[in-house]
Amino acid sequence: MPSPQQARAQASAITAGRTAPAGDASPTSRLRELFEGPGLSPAHRRIAQYLIEHLTEAAFLSITDLAERVGVSQPSVTRFAGAVGFSGYPALRERLQSLALGSLGSGTPSAPAEQRGNELQAAVDAEIENLENLRRDLADPGRVIEVGRALSRSAPLTVLGLRISVSLAEYFAYAARRIHPDVRLVTRGGSVAYDALLQSREAGGDWLLAFSLPRHAQETLTALRVARGAGLRVALVTDLALGPLAEEADAVFATGTGSRLVFDSYAAPGMVAAALLQAMTDADPERTQARLEEYEQVAEEHQFFLRD
Repeated sequence: MPSPQQARAQASAITAGRTAPAGDASPTSRLRELFEGPGLSPAHRRIAQYLIEHLTEAAFLSITDLAERVGVSQPSVTRFAGAVGFSGYPALRERLQSLALGSLGSGTPSAPAEQRGNELQAAVDAEIENLENLRRDLADPGRVIEVGRALSRSAPLTVLGLRISVSLAEYFAYAARRIHPDVRLVTRGGSVAYDALLQSREAGGDWLLAFSLPRHAQETLTALRVARGAGLRVALVTDLALGPLAEEADAVFATGTGSRLVFDSYAAPGMVAAALLQAMTDADPERTQARLEEYEQVAEEHQFFLRD
């Protein structure tokens, strides 16, 4: 009889192909796709990130107000509009307003302040919104399936998470070791990370999966550059689809983090990690089954877990 984990691996395979209309993609995801193509300057990336993070407000700002909010000049805003394919700021703002109004129309009506609860409940509400956006982004699971297959084939597979991102990297590596024969975890930066990345490539590894959540560490950026220089491809789970970290990645999974409390929460990035793990199990079901069976035998023999 299969263990609960084996049964879940068999029953929860990701279905390839689009399962929901393209229009279901979240507004923030559409903005990221709109802005990620051109090679934007640092000032333009600041504008793009502000628009992504404050869409419903920014869509109705004048060019003067937007420039002041971001801390750039009005000509920079005009050049940004041209860089992302619009005739000028009015055309860009029209597109932003369309996305913003669609986002407002698809959501639930705002409750009066007295019904919205306390700050902890507001933080939960924000995470629910992040998960709703991620759900729309996963309407087509094709990219998750593709990257999961690539991670499954990479031997060794290296997982990187520094500073606040260590916890998600450890979670992913712990689970991936149940289904992959050689997973190497890097949670220290500097020369220690460089050694691990170079050794992984020399051992035949093709991919690095990196987690980078706010505040983003300079040493993470340096590690990604070392990995790319060594010939590793990079998959990145983060909250920013724009900027220097994303520019060093071959595949970016950008999703929101909870920022309502003193320390951020990571419900949506955790879900991305779980989705990639699922895609890895689907990529080689025979190996997955064999490794899970072997692990269950060892766990039973040494009584790793309490009996339910």
